[in-house]
Amino acid sequence: MLFTRSLFTRRLFTRGSLLVSIGGVALALSACTTPPAVPGAADGKAPAIAPSVVKPVPAKPAAAEARDAKDAKDATDAAAPTFAPAQFAALPGWGRDDMRAAWPAFMASCGVLLKRPDWKEACTIARQVNADSDKAIRLFFETFFVPNQVITADGASTGLVTGYYEPLLHGARKRGGPYQTPLYKVPDDLVSVDLAGVYPELKNMRLRGKLVGKKVVPYATRADIERATSVTGKELLWVDDEVEAFFLQVQGSGRVQLTDTQETVRVAYADQNGHPYKSIGRYLVEKGELSMSQASAQGIKAWIAGHPTRKDELFNANPSYVFFKEERLPDPKVGPKGALGVPLTPQRSVAIDSRYVPLGAPVFLATTQANSDIPMQRLVMAQDTGGAIRGPIRVDYFFGFGAEAAENAGRMKQSGAVWVLLPKQAPAR
Repeated sequence: MLFTRSLFTRRLFTRGSLLVSIGGVALALSACTTPPAVPGAADGKAPAIAPSVVKPVPAKPAAAEARDAKDAKDATDAAAPTFAPAQFAALPGWGRDDMRAAWPAFMASCGVLLKRPDWKEACTIARQVNADSDKAIRLFFETFFVPNQVITADGASTGLVTGYYEPLLHGARKRGGPYQTPLYKVPDDLVSVDLAGVYPELKNMRLRGKLVGKKVVPYATRADIERATSVTGKELLWVDDEVEAFFLQVQGSGRVQLTDTQETVRVAYADQNGHPYKSIGRYLVEKGELSMSQASAQGIKAWIAGHPTRKDELFNANPSYVFFKEERLPDPKVGPKGALGVPLTPQRSVAIDSRYVPLGAPVFLATTQANSDIPMQRLVMAQDTGGAIRGPIRVDYFFGFGAEAAENAGRMKQSGAVWVLLPKQAPAR
């Protein structure tokens, strides 16, 4: 029998008709639309990697890397991974995850992806899915998507999973008293060039610097900005903790409780100085100051408290500097916007490297809880990026806002595997 997508939608996904025999519909779907079995997946084990390579969208072109000869490490990182098609039964914990918790984040992604031809059908049908039914949502994904395990060019199937959160700082609009550390707006002399406008193969890459005569030269480093007068007058807000201001830049956005105006505002990422992010935790490890297991956010802050005279040395080891913009906070329950342009959903949004994983796509993440062996296997949405998030299997998990989120994010340094869910009709590119 030919069970069409339109009939499937009418009978199953309308909010008022979920109680139609879901078993019968699933049986019809399995007879008519199930793709050929992937070898090795029938017994629930991860499938063998197929010889054919399905590349992610977008992947950084080889031509772009040829131009980036100044950094051989980037050239290695940018080798295109394999997207190995799998069956949903092969995803560890897929059947146990509560799809309802992931659905709002997916619908937020669809608000952007709907404009793309390869996502239009699935995202249009998604509007009719019963958001209160775990079974309906799960069947929707199993019907219209294919999970693709990400395998790196050197054959690795796992990578690093870290965490981030939205911090709360205390500050004021005017400098005074304890509020001596500035958060800066974008300087007038910072130039940002979208390289795709000149070289289409350099999609997702920007050149940042400043004009000196007719040349674009590198912008000031963190150390230079702290000493520069060019940013004078660009203070957005003043906060009371230099350490928390540094970690705010690492997180990318946060909230500031203003004592002089009795309001809480959001400070969001506006731009960056163009220098690569360098981990201060790694710097301390390389200097022999901390072990890898100690180099969490909590461990780094404890080291700073014990070595206050070396704080500037440590911070300047990271030449990257983030500039902010102020946003209203009408609903404290809504997260900050990520790179996709939609609010992040706590524990269902992640940051990825968009050179390899499509921004906005559903991603099934199989990892463990922060500083633990307890499995954490769930559907998340690739809705953000970050300067430290580089590589095909590199995930930064958004924990949300508050003390518990900060604690978990600071200790999150786990190994994990990822499967990218792509629409069935999406062409391999």
